[in-house]
Amino acid sequence: MSGDDDERSFFAEKPAQLSATMHSPGTAGPAAKTKGIEEKPHYLGHRDRLRERFASAGPDALPDYELLELLLFRLIPRADTKPVAKALLSRFGILAEVLGAPVGLLQEVKGVGPVVALDLKVIAATAQRMARSEVHGREILSSWQQLLDYCRSAMAFEAREQFRILFLDKKNTLIADEVQQTGTVDHTPVYPREVVKRALELSATAIILVHNHPSGDPTPSRADIEMTKEIIDAAKRLGISVHDHIIIGRKGYSSMKGLLLI
Repeated sequence: MSGDDDERSFFAEKPAQLSATMHSPGTAGPAAKTKGIEEKPHYLGHRDRLRERFASAGPDALPDYELLELLLFRLIPRADTKPVAKALLSRFGILAEVLGAPVGLLQEVKGVGPVVALDLKVIAATAQRMARSEVHGREILSSWQQLLDYCRSAMAFEAREQFRILFLDKKNTLIADEVQQTGTVDHTPVYPREVVKRALELSATAIILVHNHPSGDPTPSRADIEMTKEIIDAAKRLGISVHDHIIIGRKGYSSMKGLLLI
């Protein structure tokens, strides 16, 4: 495929043209009167009704598959997107996991090719950027739920472990958010000296550690706990506080401080 010949048109449902050949010669049936006129695709009325419901009742009135349909209207303008939306949710579970899925896996769903898969990832990146703006430059400890929402949108559905550090100033305002390491499906190498070094470079007085468990279970492992204590010890000697270590998973999150592990 090239140019506009991507899945947005490839999977399009072509309007049905009524033909006079359905009637016997010499008869003037409805098809003869409407010869050359294209029948309006059935899904267009559905799209209008769905948009009206969204506008009048808001997003909470729509289940996940209908909200996903609304997104797909723009991405696949000439096709019935309900089957595609339902197939995506059947494959990945929830809307957040659809947007968090890798491009390669998205393309395994019928009706989703490289263009639509990339468009979905752009939407996911936009949502993450919005969530980040909710916490950047704010006093983190008073915006804890926004912080958790951001971390979950950014990390919960990653296929590999990421180790993220949130750097705070003396007022506990977020001054930087960085992914320091990316590892495998179940391990990320973390070096306490590098964590502390970066905090000093940014003049941070406190940090929050965050990493994800691709397995979905956010329960801290023994290795997670030991690594966290090593970072706390290294940071404490230089006057840097470690407020918490949050572990993100598809099934929720764990706070080591909340679990009294640190």
